[in-house]
Amino acid sequence: MQKAAWTMRFSLEALFNFVLLALGIAIVVVSLRYGTGTLARPGPGLYPACLGVAIAVCAFFVLLAGFRSGASAIQLEPGSGRTLLMMAAVFCLWIALMPWLGYVIVTPLAVFAFCKIMQLEGWQKPLALAGGTALFIYLLFDHWLYVDLPRGILA
Repeated sequence: MQKAAWTMRFSLEALFNFVLLALGIAIVVVSLRYGTGTLARPGPGLYPACLGVAIAVCAFFVLLAGFRSGASAIQLEPGSGRTLLMMAAVFCLWIALMPWLGYVIVTPLAVFAFCKIMQLEGWQKPLALAGGTALFIYLLFDHWLYVDLPRGILA
């Protein structure tokens, strides 16, 4: 019984890493069609090609290490599945609500929720982290990189 559970976990992990390897290769193939250009004049496919190579190489080595060691690398503690689901829900809500409510409202709330899910103590630290993170990302993207963030209801 114990052996079957270990094999199932390892097989799912190996399957995930294999899918990542295939995804990385697919990203490289598709991005090469856009043209990579040169380093002096990069084309639209250069950055995705580099990311695809990085994903494929990392997945290959993780897959190889998993086969060599023969052990399951991922062990979730009891209750961590609930935490993982709550984090995924916050990410999904963050993305879904951003166009309507805007960056300024949703991002601090999402960061605060992440802090509370990860059990950061008190209220001052999560509030400070939420405000600081939202402000830094706003300055980085909106002011320094000139990327318009969703304004939502504040527009």
